[in-house]
Amino acid sequence: MSDPVSERLDLPDPYIAVVGATDHPNKYGSVIYRDLKSKGYRVVAVNPLRETVDGDRCYSRLDELGEVPDIVNFVVPPTRTLRLLDDVAALGDVAVWIQPGAADDAVRARVNELALPALIDACIMIRARSKE
Repeated sequence: MSDPVSERLDLPDPYIAVVGATDHPNKYGSVIYRDLKSKGYRVVAVNPLRETVDGDRCYSRLDELGEVPDIVNFVVPPTRTLRLLDDVAALGDVAVWIQPGAADDAVRARVNELALPALIDACIMIRARSKE
């Protein structure tokens, strides 16, 4: 797969915000966060309902991060994805990776309106490789 969004995983030290990260072991927000972390990616958890994820600080909002992420990975229902797309656009040069189930027609339309680099309905775990 070669596209501008997935290619960001090949940056020297990509920074990935996982929106919907959680400690609930059966939720994709947990599986994806831990998978990326175990592969050596710098990940940050974003979830207003959590203080920590996997022992790491969890942020309530994207604008609280001390650094602009290269990728914002959405693992939330489409209504939450839609509400946060404008926040992503305000960050600047950020790509969105929207997991299967986190997008609907309204999300797709807003991504196009905002001209965000996006990969929709694709699993980041399949593309991500160990950073060695």
